[in-house]
Amino acid sequence: MTTTLTSTAIEKLHNEIDDLRRKMISVGRRKGLSHPETLMYSEKLDQLIYKVQHSKFIL
Repeated sequence: MTTTLTSTAIEKLHNEIDDLRRKMISVGRRKGLSHPETLMYSEKLDQLIYKVQHSKFIL
């Protein structure tokens, strides 16, 4: 499924991805890579990345 997003929406998603990635790495270092909190961030990150990859870009 392809979603149409504006450049502002894409930029916002990229910022959310960066924030989640930092949180996931931080939690992973403190609690371990298989900790439920780390996995939660990983799943959310996957969802956002998928959304960006399957979107159309509109100016």
